[in-house]
Order: sequence, then structure tokens, then C-alpha cells
Amino acid sequence: MRAKSILTEAKQIERAVTLIKLGARLQVLESETDLSYERLLRLYKEVAGKSPSKGQLPFSTDWFMTWQPNIHASLFLNIHEYLNKVAELDEIDTVIKAYQLYLEQTQAQNLEPLLSVTRAWRLVKFIDNGMLTMTACSKCGGHFVTHPHEIAKHYVCGLCNPPARAGKGKANGALQLH
Repeated sequence: MRAKSILTEAKQIERAVTLIKLGARLQVLESETDLSYERLLRLYKEVAGKSPSKGQLPFSTDWFMTWQPNIHASLFLNIHEYLNKVAELDEIDTVIKAYQLYLEQTQAQNLEPLLSVTRAWRLVKFIDNGMLTMTACSKCGGHFVTHPHEIAKHYVCGLCNPPARAGKGKANGALQLH
């Protein structure tokens, strides 16, 4: 029996409302609750004040490999992995809490969060399905999102080896490297 099946309806509604407030797409809500599509649609319109976005969810792992998105995804995933070890939460609640902590960290650094809750949810699915993994940087030892076939021994992260354009401003979450 799946964990979400035994949750009370009130808990499922609370979870759905939290996800909507974080900006989750309707497909995430459908996947993570047992509430009907019609109920989720009404709830989404009530909480968000608008209809949900249409279209497919982002599916490519490539977005997570680009420089700044990789750093943001890695920050989120390190938080997620830590919570997985220390807290007894349902998987989606771990994603929610890790995402809230990710938002706190980006705001504390005056950075625009590049990772949406939907992408964060998808990232966890990619990790769970072996499409992405975490690899330690051979210079700093931090763990970063990589493809599973990355040569781990020689991997250098985007913070230790930023691209030439790095640090050219704070727009769109750019990191200020010193």
C-alpha cells in the first residue's frame, strides 16, 4: 500500500495547498495526492487565483547540467539527502521541506532561486530512477548533480571551475565569485 493512500483527505488537501503555494504544476499534485483531477483543479484556482499552467512537465536531465542550474539543483539535493537521513517524512514532504530550505538559502544570499518546486520534484525522480546521481568534486569535496557515467575521480564542480562568463552580475541568480 502506497503511503499517500493512507493519508486523510484533510492532510492531502493541506499537502496540495502547500505545493500550490510553492508553485507546483498540476501534474505534481496529481502524482502526489489521491485527490481527483477536478478537486485539484478547483483547489488550484482557489489557492493560486488562476488556472494551472498547461503543457508537459520538463523532462530533460540536460537543464540540471548547465552551470548555475547545477549549483542550485545540487544545493537542493544536498538538503534533500540530509533530510532523508535525519527525518522520517513521506517522500513528497521531504521534497517540500527541502525546497522550502532551498528557498531560504537562496533568499539569504540575495539570489534568485533558479529551481522551481516542479523541477526539484522531477530532480528527485531522476535521482531515484538512476538518470542522475551525485558526484563529489575532486577539488572541494562538495556533492553535485551529475550524469551517472561521470568519471567521479576527475570531476570538478562549477564552483571550483566556473565558466568564463561566471560572476558577471547578480541577474538571474548569478553567483558572486571572489
